[in-house]
Amino acid sequence: MVVTIIVINVLIALILLYVARRLWLLRQKLQRVNNKLIAINRSAGAALAGTPNAIYKGQMGLSQLKQRNEPLQVQILRVRQVLSLLSVGQQAWQRFSFPNTAFLGRQTPRFRK
Repeated sequence: MVVTIIVINVLIALILLYVARRLWLLRQKLQRVNNKLIAINRSAGAALAGTPNAIYKGQMGLSQLKQRNEPLQVQILRVRQVLSLLSVGQQAWQRFSFPNTAFLGRQTPRFRK
C-alpha cells in the first residue's frame, strides 16, 4: 500500500513538473512578445514624434492658401457673370437684329420609314 501511494505521488510530481515546464516556456514566449511590442512602441513613438507639428504646419498652410484663394474665387465669379451677360446679349442681338435669318441653313427634319 505504501508503494502505491509513492507511485501516485511520483506521478503527480511528474505531471506538475510537466505543467511547470510548460508554464515556464509560456512565460519566456510572453516576455519575448512583450519586448518586441515595447520596441515597436518606442520606434513608432520616435517616428511619430514630429507628426503634430507637421499637421499643424499643414493646417496653417492650407488656411493661408484658402485666404489667398478667396479673392480669386470672387474674380472667377465676376468673370462668369460677365460672360453670362455677354452670352445673353449676343443671343438677344442675334434674335432682334436678324429675325428672318433664324432658320436659314436649317433643313426640315426627315423621318425614316
